[in-house]
Formats: sequence, C-alpha cells, structure tokens
Amino acid sequence: MLNTMLTIVDEGGVRVAEGQPEDPFVTKAGDIGRVIEACFSGGARRVLLYPPNLPPGFFDLSSGDAGTILQKLRNYGIRLAVVCAPGRVAFSSRFGEMLAEERRGIHFGVFDTRDAARAWLNSSRPSNV
Repeated sequence: MLNTMLTIVDEGGVRVAEGQPEDPFVTKAGDIGRVIEACFSGGARRVLLYPPNLPPGFFDLSSGDAGTILQKLRNYGIRLAVVCAPGRVAFSSRFGEMLAEERRGIHFGVFDTRDAARAWLNSSRPSNV
C-alpha cells in the first residue's frame, strides 16, 4: 500500500495503482500529481479509479477537471480506467461525446465492472467498451 487511498495491484504481471471504491482521493484536478507519484513509486503505468476517487466535476466536461486530469496522465504515459456502474453517475452530454472519441484510443476508458477495466488495462492494444 503506497498511501491510504491507492494500492499497487499486480495481476498477471501488470501493475496497476488502484483506488478504493468509496474513498475520495483526487478532490480537485491538481491532486492528480498524487496519483502520478503513486504510479512511479509503485512501478505502474496504469490506474484504476472509481467515481468517488475523482473530483465531483470530472464527469461534467465543462468543469475542466477531466481535461486537466487526462492530459496530465497522458503526459506521463499513464492509462486510466474508471469503474462506473450504469446509473451511478450522470455524464454531461459533452463528457459522453469525449468518451465516445476516447474509445478509439488507449489512454482512457469507463467500464461497468472492475473485471472489464482490468482486462482493458492488461491488454497491450485495448478496445474500450
């Protein structure tokens, strides 16, 4: 355990910094540096988070939180999967559009289950769902 909020989990040789499902961790976009630090300290280039781990505005693209966080993670070559069960969080329409665009890439995905998120993170050329 690197700190109270992130744990490095190694499954099948793939190390992932994983948040606890109900713990607030990144309360504002600027806090993403703590996630990056945990990744580098734990030898991980992948992060698995849950909605409570992210700022409240993350799923509303107009807040700027998602853009700031995703760009910073890209700059450091870190992939992010968010486990978000259907109906748990309301996405803004613009967030939904951005997510549709992200499905073509390898940097960010939102998944219904932890297993689906881990499968995507474990793949070398993932396909988002």
